[in-house]
Amino acid sequence: MANETVYAAGAVLWKVVDKELKILVVHRTQHKDVSIPKGKVDPGETLPETAVREIREETGLDINLGPYLGTVDYVMPNNGRKKVVHYWAAEVDPTAAERSPFKSNNEIYALEWMTIPVAREKLSYSHDVGLVDALEKMYTLNFARTFPIVIVRHGKAVPASSWDGPDTLRPLLHRGHEQAKAIAGGIASYGPRKIYTSTATRCIQTITPVASQFQIRVKESGKLSQARWSADGANARKIIARRLAKGVPVVLCSHGPVIPQLVEELVAQTGTTSDVTFRRTASPNTGDFSVFHVVHSEFGPHIVSVEYHEAP
Repeated sequence: MANETVYAAGAVLWKVVDKELKILVVHRTQHKDVSIPKGKVDPGETLPETAVREIREETGLDINLGPYLGTVDYVMPNNGRKKVVHYWAAEVDPTAAERSPFKSNNEIYALEWMTIPVAREKLSYSHDVGLVDALEKMYTLNFARTFPIVIVRHGKAVPASSWDGPDTLRPLLHRGHEQAKAIAGGIASYGPRKIYTSTATRCIQTITPVASQFQIRVKESGKLSQARWSADGANARKIIARRLAKGVPVVLCSHGPVIPQLVEELVAQTGTTSDVTFRRTASPNTGDFSVFHVVHSEFGPHIVSVEYHEAP
């Protein structure tokens, strides 16, 4: 349909060589332009999964997504459809950049690392220049190197009213298992090193696909369970304080009553001003996940960007 929106995702890849910031651009074969790598969402993909896949396909580089840079909207000239592209920043190790297996093809005929001033001059589209400007600002503020805290609500489970056993053993429905498989690639796009999950079966089942597919260590924690929930949020306070102190990419899988406390503590312990985005992350639907990109600044931990993703 002519009015159907096309969704896509990409990333501004950056590296530092001899203390100089450089970003990667692609020279496209058919379009004969210079742009930031991106591509359309495949059916069943989350946006972050699309970004990582497209970067791999277009550049040969395997990346972990960093801070979210926002969206670019425009009307496609060939069919008049609206296109919405989501972008992230992603740091690339200089050695990995040199070892990219990229070969010229009928879509991308060359890759080129450029300094920021050169990129502004060579990029074909003003919206790409805007993305480069956003990255440069982040880098100048020392906000480009972040670590993600991913918060996941378990998938759709058997209703409590239909379950005779202990609540902690209540399993996922078929829909919940499908959600778990669908979000696995999206969660993995941020390069988590460990997963902490509630001891409840429905949470363990939710993170099993991402843990097994991407070989991420899992640790069960009673502090994330609904059974240990308390109105004072003491467990959430301890969990977030430890994750901020550790400063490593992590996934927390928990329940509807617990997640608002986790988000509240993230906001409080980073001195962040809550807004509509944070309120959305505090009330996720089953199978959805949020990503908080945090940096350790001279003033303490600071949230650089936040995202909310629905299960496909």
